[in-house]
Amino acid sequence: MSITSLLQNGVPVVESTLLQKQPNLPNEFLWPHKDLVSFHTQEELQEPLIDLKGFMEGDEVATARAVEFVKDACLNHGVFQVINHGVDQDIINAAHQETDAFFKLPSEKKLRGKRKPGEAYGHSGAHAERFSSRLPWKETLSFEYHNNDDSKLVVVDYFKSAFGEDFEHSGSVYQRYCEAMKTLSLALFELLGMSLGGDRLHYKKFFEDSCSIMRCNYYPPCNDSSHTFGTGTHTDPTSLTILYQDQVGGLEVFANNKWQAVKPIPDALVINIGDTFMALCNGTYKSCLHRAKVNKEKERISLAFFVCPKGDKVVRPPQDLVCRQGTRKYPDFTWSEFLEFTQKHHRVDGSDTLQIFTDRLASNPQTNNPICQTF
Repeated sequence: MSITSLLQNGVPVVESTLLQKQPNLPNEFLWPHKDLVSFHTQEELQEPLIDLKGFMEGDEVATARAVEFVKDACLNHGVFQVINHGVDQDIINAAHQETDAFFKLPSEKKLRGKRKPGEAYGHSGAHAERFSSRLPWKETLSFEYHNNDDSKLVVVDYFKSAFGEDFEHSGSVYQRYCEAMKTLSLALFELLGMSLGGDRLHYKKFFEDSCSIMRCNYYPPCNDSSHTFGTGTHTDPTSLTILYQDQVGGLEVFANNKWQAVKPIPDALVINIGDTFMALCNGTYKSCLHRAKVNKEKERISLAFFVCPKGDKVVRPPQDLVCRQGTRKYPDFTWSEFLEFTQKHHRVDGSDTLQIFTDRLASNPQTNNPICQTF
């Protein structure tokens, strides 16, 4: 039976119970040999583990050490892990438990908030509403977080609207999680600003009114896990990703010309640079190329908080950084334009998404548009 034989309003429906009932790996989930040749990763990435306690407390020596660790990681592969990050472990545990419970719900409840083609939010099974091949072996739930309007409970409101009043508690759990991640993100942007040698508060101020995306990932066990991926090779188009991963493991980063595993560390969060921040720092730091494998026997859960600028903000590096480097590498654009490109016009799998996007902007004949100014 084809995995796409189950439809809702003409759109394929894929969810974990259906995936695990398949006697053989459906063709839609088979990945090309060229993507699988480096599948059996043995080496672990020796990324820095950054203790944020001293920085959070204003210790200058500890802050200088954290800044150097951040700079080294972002110049080399764009990923590091942080501990003593200020996020209460109870908040993380509650969000993990809520995610586990959500993906075990009956299909009809999850499909109340089904993601629609071209949109970034909602429940999705293997991105089947967008693609028909090289599907990832996972389910996701994505929603927006911001505090820029009259409603301060945007996540709670989303869950009640999309899934029903009985999901208010779920919304409350994720609301607290997102609030904690937003606070952490501003501290990280301050560290990034310091590591780039400019105004330490530049990026922190830029992201104070951020409109971010929260994504819950559920990777069910897969009998034929060596022929598929939980998430294919990609860079995140967003600015910064704060990732909680459980202890199952599966995240891999391409560093030093090879794939290396990011070992789960209890109480740590994984931080990686995305394409939009690469543009904001004029290419000084590279967005992290990564992927996720699935486990043959164990389910895996991860929580990704994608920090994004407010949609209408112009993505532009600080002038002092450009002056030091001598030239602009990317044109101006807004986050909403880049997000639309990734959702409607381009598959973010193993390609240089930011460069493809900026080439598209450069070829735009409407030169009066500020996103197309010379750079």
